[in-house]
Amino acid sequence: MTTSHSPAAASPSSSNGEYLSSLPRWRQFLLGACNTARHLGATLNWRRDPGYEQRINAKLIEIEQIKKETEKIKKETEQLRLENVKLRTLNAKTKTLLSYVDQHCFPPESNSAPIPPIETGSSS
Repeated sequence: MTTSHSPAAASPSSSNGEYLSSLPRWRQFLLGACNTARHLGATLNWRRDPGYEQRINAKLIEIEQIKKETEKIKKETEQLRLENVKLRTLNAKTKTLLSYVDQHCFPPESNSAPIPPIETGSSS
């Protein structure tokens, strides 16, 4: 069993300039970015965020709940608006009826003097 090594591949242990110049430009960029990140004390984490989909799903559920609550509030607001119209109508009718009662049951007196109370037969 034999293994073959590519003679054109430069080893990372050779001088940095020769190694970088032998890499494609995109690899050079990535290597520079990694070195910069290491210099700044950070590491590039290319792993997938395991909680990302759960957070997205939770937000979507929350948005749906907000939409449902908004629709419910719109329906309740419309119902209250209709009830207010009915109450205004009833209040107007009540005022009209009360004015009729005042006119017919309590006519204005021509004499403004109060009527004296009727005395009963007992005196002290």
